[in-house]
Amino acid sequence: MAKAAWVTGGASGIGAAVSRRLASQGYRVLVTDVDESGGSAVASEIGGIFKRCDVTSPADSLDAVAAATEAFGGLDLAFLNAGVATGFALEEGFTPEAYRRVMSINLDGVVYGVHAALPALKARGGGNIVATASLAGLTAVPFDPIYGANKAAVVGLVRALGPVYANDNIRVNALCPSFAETAIIANVRDSLIGAGVPLLEVSDVVAAFDSILAGEGTGEAWYVQVGRPAEPFAFRNVPGPRTPAGDKAPSADASVQTSLGEA
Repeated sequence: MAKAAWVTGGASGIGAAVSRRLASQGYRVLVTDVDESGGSAVASEIGGIFKRCDVTSPADSLDAVAAATEAFGGLDLAFLNAGVATGFALEEGFTPEAYRRVMSINLDGVVYGVHAALPALKARGGGNIVATASLAGLTAVPFDPIYGANKAAVVGLVRALGPVYANDNIRVNALCPSFAETAIIANVRDSLIGAGVPLLEVSDVVAAFDSILAGEGTGEAWYVQVGRPAEPFAFRNVPGPRTPAGDKAPSADASVQTSLGEA
């Protein structure tokens, strides 16, 4: 039986490129997007199916998984890729409505996608969830703090979920590219080039996606940077708690100890 994948934001850019790659590897692909024309074109090109999905709607994500399950008999992979640029700070240009829109797409869309995909992946005996975050989720982003915040939240979510679902044979990882040649950077592309920032080719991001699937890790954030091989970012654990006497504080639960920090 062919494996089945669900790709959000699949009408263009990284989502479209990954959809093509998955189809070339034998996956049956459900392409979803709010761009019905672009999404339908990609799905038709790769022999997949298209469904409109607004990732800010929990019901849309549930409907997408149901459509994949009905069409393909199950789900093996969810690539939660839909995202938008922010383009404003906390002073000029800020509105609660604009803030909620970007947070809803870039963060809530991943949360709702994970929630929708998990039962189908468990029913399949395991699988993969890959969420598109960003290099902005691994470092400070003074020029776009809201984007940095929602992408850092995606990284934190993935790192937390990885160990939770490892026993279900479900791997949860994040793809964290630098600036890539996609429509999402259209408004800042000239500024980036003028500042000497090298841009990733989409093919480099797809190669990193392939590496995630080929690996065995979970709860990882794979950075993709120009001129470097993609690999999991090495997070340093926070310092662990100590007793008043300065000794290591005991913890009965290994997962709690991990959250509290290392010795």
